[in-house]
Amino acid sequence: MSDIVIKGAAVLGGKPADLALSGGVFVNPSEISGKRKARVLDASGLVALPGLVDLHTHLRQPGGEQAETILSGSRAAALGGFTAVHAMANTIPVADSAELVTQVWQWGVAAGYVDVRPVGAVTKGLGGEYLAPLGSMARSRPQVRVFSDDGKCVHDSALMRRALEQARSLDAVIAQHAQDPRLTEGAQMNDGALAATLGLEGWPAVAEESIIARDVLLAESVGARLHVCHLSTAGSVDVVMWAKARGIAVTAEVTPHHLLLTEDRVSSFDPLFKVNPPLRRREDTLALREAVASGVIDVVATDHAPHPSESKDCSFPEGAFGMLGLETALAVVMTTLVEPGLITVRDLARIMSTAPAAIGRVGGYDTPLGVGEPAHLTLVDPTGSAGEPHGSLSRNDPYRGEELRGRVVHTFYAGTQTVDDSALVDLPERTA
Repeated sequence: MSDIVIKGAAVLGGKPADLALSGGVFVNPSEISGKRKARVLDASGLVALPGLVDLHTHLRQPGGEQAETILSGSRAAALGGFTAVHAMANTIPVADSAELVTQVWQWGVAAGYVDVRPVGAVTKGLGGEYLAPLGSMARSRPQVRVFSDDGKCVHDSALMRRALEQARSLDAVIAQHAQDPRLTEGAQMNDGALAATLGLEGWPAVAEESIIARDVLLAESVGARLHVCHLSTAGSVDVVMWAKARGIAVTAEVTPHHLLLTEDRVSSFDPLFKVNPPLRRREDTLALREAVASGVIDVVATDHAPHPSESKDCSFPEGAFGMLGLETALAVVMTTLVEPGLITVRDLARIMSTAPAAIGRVGGYDTPLGVGEPAHLTLVDPTGSAGEPHGSLSRNDPYRGEELRGRVVHTFYAGTQTVDDSALVDLPERTA
């Protein structure tokens, strides 16, 4: 791990300044400037951000290695500027035990590109009937602090309340996939006039909003933290705004695709645009952008959902739900929120790094780019084209043909360079 001086980057979008990395942490540039063995990296024209943290990633391993592995997903994450990702539990078998979450973490350590934080299942096998052993997962290595049945909703109110009670005692958070299963049976796309025209079963907004409304009240009743996954409607924004005004400990995420893409893309019947929750109306998209700008929505999370080609190269009703997101998330946020002036670069660092780290209790992100902090760093060309994703094993990218600005040029994870000039660095395998 060499000493590196990074010259002339716009730190958090501000004035150009120098940064220095030594021993895996940020140091004062004066400590290593002029050293014979110190590497100098010219970052003129680049923006320096703390390494990005994703609260919602599907890495598919174990059981779905034809779509993604922890190694390939970690590489995609690094290419997208991420240094930590939360790996969802809906694998085969489900990550619902201390042994399985530890295995996921060890695979992440071996890959070495990002900090892979396992998300533990709320219920055994995602079955929605019995709580998984949250306590043993919370005490395991690496001490799970986010639990979710993502892909399925914890729809039983009593079970959800017990999960929230246990999470409170563990300083953990329940991340809910807000989808009333009875209201979305057979649903394919957003409910409305377009769904009727296309002859596809509609997915009503109230299926999401009603679960969020129930869960914020349950969280309030037991004094627990609740995190809302992939919020997608204007009505959901209203519910979360009301809950926050009431003092309820709720946080919410929005995906990049719900900030940019709308239901009209489904008119092509291309399964690339089939996702859960579905793409919504233009009015919802604009409401979501405003909610990020106002702070009602706390973070942007990718919901990176890779699928093999056969799951998307088919008719729309037969297609799998989900889109790639790790390699394009930063560019979507820069294009939809930063360029129009809705948020600043410093805000971007908050919603894609420090806030998700705080929700997931990931250390090392409290003081972005601060001396003594772990050297998690992303250097971005704000005018460069993001390009097509190529790190993932899958190719279900919904942004083909889109002009997305914000190219990740360099990524450093704990002082180790993982991406150099937008290309992956070959890393040796590590051991936990």
